[in-house]
Amino acid sequence: MSNSYDYQSIAKMIDHSLLNPSLTTGELEEGCALAVRYNTASVCIMPYYLARCAELLAGTTVRASTTIGFPHGGHTTAIKLAEARQALQDGGQELDVVINISKARSGDWQYVHNELIALTDAIHAEGAKIKVIFENAYHDDASKIRLCEICGDISVDWVKTSTGYAPSGATLADLELMCKHSPTSVQIKAAGGIRDLDTLLAVREIGVSRVGATRTETMLEDCRKRLGLEPITQAAPS
Repeated sequence: MSNSYDYQSIAKMIDHSLLNPSLTTGELEEGCALAVRYNTASVCIMPYYLARCAELLAGTTVRASTTIGFPHGGHTTAIKLAEARQALQDGGQELDVVINISKARSGDWQYVHNELIALTDAIHAEGAKIKVIFENAYHDDASKIRLCEICGDISVDWVKTSTGYAPSGATLADLELMCKHSPTSVQIKAAGGIRDLDTLLAVREIGVSRVGATRTETMLEDCRKRLGLEPITQAAPS
């Protein structure tokens, strides 16, 4: 594994995840502040708090993001589009969209294609980016490949392994498969199970450009320590 990295390149791989439904508003506020302190790529937050998140991130290089059709993907296309439009209105810059898992498992690829192209067009029209969540735990390799092909054909920005709420999350085998079968214009995001710096570095080596993470502070403090940088962690006031 290559050791050629700097702090910024690692921090800007992380979408700091604030999607646990039990998080309080105070915890959401602190999560946004943490992402700014560590200069992550984005905060991926529950939709209802996106407008406030965008307000907190204004003037920083951390992007505001949220989820669409999360976590099961079974919403109608019309509802997903309405969610996307609301998220864009609320300042969302990157939207993580769950595919219709049932339709993919049923082999209704035309439905999957039509839904994703409608969402991609709507999101791109507002200058935002789309990440498409496959939820790989429920698909065989042939279906994962087909999803990569569909996403490549309609020029999504990222394909993403998981929501973090399925029986399993990102695996190295799945990430290698997705890298192999996605065009170079489509980036890869790993989510579910990226809990330490060594795992992040391992998926980076494969070609992953983003990871969803809740243990952002631990990973980035480890990164800074290995690079000989001062910690960012603020000591609690006495």
